[in-house]
Amino acid sequence: MNKLWEKDFEVNKEIERFTVGRDREMDLMLAKYDVMGSMAHITMLESIGLIGKDELPVLLGELKNIYEICQRGEFIIEEDVEDVHSQVEMMLTRKLGDMGKKIHSGRSRNDQVLLDLKLFTRNRLKELVKKVRILFDQLIEKSNQYKDVLMPGYTHLQVAMPSSFGLWFGAYAESLTDDMMMLNAAYRITNRNPLGSAAGYGSSFPLNRTMTTQLLGFDTMNYNVVYAQMGRGKMERNVSAAMTSVAATLSKMAFDACLFNSQNFGFVKLPKECTTGSSIMPHKKNPDVFELIRAKCNKLQALPQQIMMITNNLPVGYFRDMQIMKEVFMPAFDELNDCIDMAAYIINKMEVNRHILDDSRYDPMFSVEEVNRLAASGMPFRDAYKKVGMDIEKGQFIANKDIHHTHEGSIGNLMNDEITALMDKCMAEFHFEKVEEAEKALLA
Repeated sequence: MNKLWEKDFEVNKEIERFTVGRDREMDLMLAKYDVMGSMAHITMLESIGLIGKDELPVLLGELKNIYEICQRGEFIIEEDVEDVHSQVEMMLTRKLGDMGKKIHSGRSRNDQVLLDLKLFTRNRLKELVKKVRILFDQLIEKSNQYKDVLMPGYTHLQVAMPSSFGLWFGAYAESLTDDMMMLNAAYRITNRNPLGSAAGYGSSFPLNRTMTTQLLGFDTMNYNVVYAQMGRGKMERNVSAAMTSVAATLSKMAFDACLFNSQNFGFVKLPKECTTGSSIMPHKKNPDVFELIRAKCNKLQALPQQIMMITNNLPVGYFRDMQIMKEVFMPAFDELNDCIDMAAYIINKMEVNRHILDDSRYDPMFSVEEVNRLAASGMPFRDAYKKVGMDIEKGQFIANKDIHHTHEGSIGNLMNDEITALMDKCMAEFHFEKVEEAEKALLA
């Protein structure tokens, strides 16, 4: 196997299999980011005289060719090659000879993988943010569409007070705005440049870390080289915490949807193409998609703990333990994105029962409305409460379903425009355009 660290002895094959693990598989996801990082690094190396002016365009041209191979999905890590870093360097050396061996000056695989993971993560966060926004917009649209359709609100799974589908859909939309704030914080932690920290202790070469920070579109660098290495695991933990915030919103919404779709509730009707049947009961239309969203999102909520347990007893410096984080962290983006896509599709096609309140079993939820009406007319609240309670016990309570809630965030004043403005503000704070412009310039 071709290794950047290879000397004059051969590692036991079983040890090699165990230590490499699934790393080459995970590295395929990092390939194009490894190439981008190398392009920025050698541009900086030329500026400090470690790569010749005539060599830089040749190296950049070949790295762009490798990048295109990655974009086409044709990049492979050959059987006898240890990792993505070795593969890229080997491809350069095959084409360019000794010139290709110069790209590793002032760099370690430690800061190389740190950089690759940062570039990968900020790209996947951008994708995740856009998908969350799509789901948010679907929820706001449904909230406005059904703002006047009342439904029971529950406490302790007991019919409690009037709610509405406007409130229900809108509540999950606003929950996503809080999740978006978490994603923004995670993105800021991610979008800092570790390149130049080498093995965690810097380099005797006069590296220009400010230059690579700008070339790659980072907000800042991780200034302290020891902290740059300490950030591995911390970034993944914080990003996964933001992801689990989204997952928690989806899981709760999925549980509601499963409950409300059941015959005993009958509040919503899921699109038939999104349900499955029973092998024995011909009447069944099972909400399998929402059940799987619930399970997948509950599983995702364990991700920060998995990462914490891999890293929390490690002292300063690099350790091979960190390799295992890739296996739990990197695939999580696809799983969460898939859940969001499914949820947005079903929410868009979900139908609402406009006649829930025709059923008299829900009449008691208007009891508080009657208590408040009596209190507003002058009766002491506690006396009004007792009177309505006695009427219910005697079967004499008559529900007045004509309700008028006006305060901020209530049935009659959903504040959806304000919630949307908050989401717009959160979205604007990512400044994705800065990264897009930097990457475009680097690859031009």
